[in-house]
Amino acid sequence: MDKNIDKHVPPAIIHFPELDKIKENLEKLRTELSMLVLERDELIYVICKNLEMTYMLTFGGLEYKIYEMECALLRLKRKAELIQAKINRQEKVIETLIDELLEREFAEYLRKLKEQMDKMNAALERSKKTFLSDEETRELKNLYRRIVKVLHPDLYPNLDETISRLFQNAVIAYENGDLEGLRVISAMVNQSIVTEGEASGLSQMNREQERLTKMLQTIKEQIDEVKSEFPYSMKSLIQDPEKKRAKISEMEKYTEGLGLSIEAYKEKIGELLR
Repeated sequence: MDKNIDKHVPPAIIHFPELDKIKENLEKLRTELSMLVLERDELIYVICKNLEMTYMLTFGGLEYKIYEMECALLRLKRKAELIQAKINRQEKVIETLIDELLEREFAEYLRKLKEQMDKMNAALERSKKTFLSDEETRELKNLYRRIVKVLHPDLYPNLDETISRLFQNAVIAYENGDLEGLRVISAMVNQSIVTEGEASGLSQMNREQERLTKMLQTIKEQIDEVKSEFPYSMKSLIQDPEKKRAKISEMEKYTEGLGLSIEAYKEKIGELLR
């Protein structure tokens, strides 16, 4: 028999069932994680942004007015205290010096007022944006999920800086509803980008499996946290016309009470300065 008869027969491929199973599980974990990341990012960049816009346009103006009046009332109370203290010590009351002191003491209140104004401006600007159609929104989400599955640092922590920057640009495009931008990035993305950095050994793959499992739990906790905080916590209020009317009525009554208190303290200060 010719000893070289099997010379060109390729060696048999040995399959390792455990390795194949882990590979399959890794793919499932990455798919599940990409879906959760999409859910979280949609909450943060789309749903919560829209809820905050609606909340601010509905209640923001009244909230600003209330905070401004509360600041004015606290300042008048403090001014009355300072004037009364001067009178009790039989010292000369110099109103300009008291006002200068109050400016310093209430600087933080003014900063918070400015923050509230910035939020109102952001809400007004967002309300003027052109929103995507349902079909375009579906495409945006599908493109983003595809990019997440290939480029997200939670799935592939060892990607180089250039690829990480590409993902950050994808996040910005998704947040801004930039469909064309996501189309461009998606066209650049393919699975081969990450194959070099993938774990290959059994122990490495087991560690990656553990890491992705922990990451899934972390993302779930982040989603729960977002849903427990403002503005998502205001969702039921925003979507219920009756609750909205009741809230606005309550806020308007509160401003009336603040206005009466402010006038009362202005009169008191006037009497003290006579």
